[in-house]
Amino acid sequence: MMNENWRSKDSIGSAYSMTQRTDELYEISNIEEDKDGIIESSAIILRDLVVYPRMVTPIFVTEGVNQLAIQDAQKKFETAIALYVDEDLSTEQITEFLPIATEVAIGRLLEMPDGNHSALIQGRRRVEFIEITQQEPFFKVKVKVIKESEKLDRHIKALMRTSQDLFEKCVQLDHSIPDEAQLFTMNIEEPGWLADMIASAISMPLKNRQDLLLAIDPKERLKLINQNLAQELDVLQLEDEIQIKVQSEVDKTQREYYLREQLKAIQSELGENDLYFAEISEIRSKIEKFGLSDEAKAAALKEVERLSQMPLMSPETSMVRTYLDWLIDLPWKNSTIDDLDVTHVNQVLEKNHFGLGKVKDRILEYIAVQKLKPEDSKQPILCFVGAPGTGKTSLGRSIAEALGRKFVRVSLGGVRDEAEIRGHRRTYIGALPGRILQTMKKAGTINPLFMLDEIDKLGADFRGDPSAALLEVLDPEQNKEFSDHYLEVDYDLSRVMFITTANSLMTIPPALLDRMEVIEFSSYLEDEKIAIAKQFLIPRQQHETGIESLGVQFTEGALKLIIRSYTYEAGVRNLEREIGKICRKIARMKTENKSFPHRIDEKVVEKVLGPQEYFALEAETEDEIGVATAMAWTENGGDIMPVEVLILEGKGNLQITGQIGEVMQESAQAAMSFMKSRAKSFNVDNELFEDVDVHIHIPEGAIPKDGPSAGITIASAIISAFTERKLRRDIAMTGELTLRGRVLPVGGIREKILAAHRAGITTIIIPKKNEKDLEELNKKVKAKIKIIAVSHIDEVIDIALLPPEKTVIEKRKSSKKAKTQIETDEKED
Repeated sequence: MMNENWRSKDSIGSAYSMTQRTDELYEISNIEEDKDGIIESSAIILRDLVVYPRMVTPIFVTEGVNQLAIQDAQKKFETAIALYVDEDLSTEQITEFLPIATEVAIGRLLEMPDGNHSALIQGRRRVEFIEITQQEPFFKVKVKVIKESEKLDRHIKALMRTSQDLFEKCVQLDHSIPDEAQLFTMNIEEPGWLADMIASAISMPLKNRQDLLLAIDPKERLKLINQNLAQELDVLQLEDEIQIKVQSEVDKTQREYYLREQLKAIQSELGENDLYFAEISEIRSKIEKFGLSDEAKAAALKEVERLSQMPLMSPETSMVRTYLDWLIDLPWKNSTIDDLDVTHVNQVLEKNHFGLGKVKDRILEYIAVQKLKPEDSKQPILCFVGAPGTGKTSLGRSIAEALGRKFVRVSLGGVRDEAEIRGHRRTYIGALPGRILQTMKKAGTINPLFMLDEIDKLGADFRGDPSAALLEVLDPEQNKEFSDHYLEVDYDLSRVMFITTANSLMTIPPALLDRMEVIEFSSYLEDEKIAIAKQFLIPRQQHETGIESLGVQFTEGALKLIIRSYTYEAGVRNLEREIGKICRKIARMKTENKSFPHRIDEKVVEKVLGPQEYFALEAETEDEIGVATAMAWTENGGDIMPVEVLILEGKGNLQITGQIGEVMQESAQAAMSFMKSRAKSFNVDNELFEDVDVHIHIPEGAIPKDGPSAGITIASAIISAFTERKLRRDIAMTGELTLRGRVLPVGGIREKILAAHRAGITTIIIPKKNEKDLEELNKKVKAKIKIIAVSHIDEVIDIALLPPEKTVIEKRKSSKKAKTQIETDEKED
């Protein structure tokens, strides 16, 4: 049986040699047909090979029916018939053949080393299959000779020219087809022969080859071969493009290798170490391994090429190496997985911090959003604002712990150079990236919790404004492409959770403040400080001083004494220091084998901490004229502040003392103007204002005071002084006053009320529009204090001033009458 499992393109050799008739094949005669054109001959069966007329191709024959048929034809020195079958059918199942076959001349069988045989066959002419006349021991068939038309018209000529042009292009691209094949086709004048010749030379699927064999009309055959030529040309052009690209890369690689080898030889002659090239190779591998962005990778490879061409001792080498080290060491893809368990995060925050409900709620909301829609959730940019010691920085650490993120911190206090944020250009000696990227390198992940401490204490000078550089860092729409002057490539900060801290919003530029979500940290109440001391401060200080096993306990009275008499703050930082002093004193007693108290009460506190350091202002002990109690808010929390007004003989001057700011001075002037405008309603003679001086004093003159919130307090004190109506000692008030007597809202209501409560005040007057701030007030405090909201100064006067014992007008009338009588007596004398 014949083995036809091969590709015709690889087995036919060259197109030229296919068309050369060997003497042996030429001597084999065609079988003479009868008058109807019918011939009968032995047949060979071809499975995946098609032999066209005039074409020569080798075949491989195994033992079987084909070998017997060939031997029979060779005995008679005649041609045989090549029958074609579908390749999916086995030889034993052959019952049908293609309707068109080929008459072929078969050369001498040559025995091969494996026992099979090979021979050359040449196609003679197409024949039409009629019937099988013999099946054993080999096939014999009857066929009818087909006469092909040799007519040439302009359509056929055009098709032939097209076939020749396409075949010429294929020959140029396919180096397996010799140029002689193309020259041979140019000399073929028969259309059918031209199509058969080209089909034998190019690579075509078996189905297409069989379709071409079945095309009797030369015109149709040319159309089919043109279609196959066009397809083959497309494939060859694509292969050529790929080959050119591959060859170009290979040539480039070989050229680089050759140049590097030369460079190594030169460096070796110069006495430079081969380790230099090993380091460059290691840098290249790191660049590929560490997942840099496309822009950073391109910049790094460019610098590596520069580095490889520099001498080892060049001063620029260290600069390039430093730059590459920064690029490689920055985290580009390494990240931590967020712990999105809301319950777990809440437990961590509650464990580490007391209170701070607003902040904890905001963090839990962020986690919930990220869990539900992680692909679209943006990292929050929070700004914690509050007095020192209220737990802003420590809360940031707890948030990082709860989320499972790395915590990094940068203090911005006193930073005045814009390059501290963005870095310096590489043209400067000793240039480095800014603090942002330095800290990201320290974090080692692309999604740390990044705390920018003391953002309100940024400065600006001739070196630039650092707050302007932070605009890009703290903007979720821009920080995905943060640009550092040193790296000069974009770095992604969009996955970083930024938290900033500040003590005041007044010094933060508006553009920067607008990019942050502000969360205020209120001052702690006395009860909250006691709870924090018991849960956190005392255990921590006992652990740090090594006395946790001694069973030392602080009484609540001792903690209250420390809070009231030894600290003056909104937070708990100083409270922890004082507790630490007591713990260290006990630790010393223990190491000296002295007896020490296990129960820390007020007496122990006074003995260890010494005399009282702070004396809180308390409510007045009796009702007085011209003395009103104001409520103030400071960075250390709330406080009460007495306002004293004294009327003296003078020339209508107004004097304000007590280190008062401009805003509070304006409030005093407005209160005085209001008093003058309402003098008649208060039964005060207008002439009186020209004969007296008014002195307003705010005690504790060494402490700066400012703000409009003491407006109604100053007005009440002035009205009390002029009308000689006493002010109630148990009332404290706050609110801004207008010239029309309206009371405007102020800030710090919660802290002010708590301070008044600690001082023994029972009634508090606040502006009407500040009632919303009472929602945050402790319920216990609300129950003990009467809070009255007012919208006009008249309401304040009715509440705070007691009825007069004797009016100023009556006094002035009697004084004026006495003066008039004296003048009359003097005239009579």
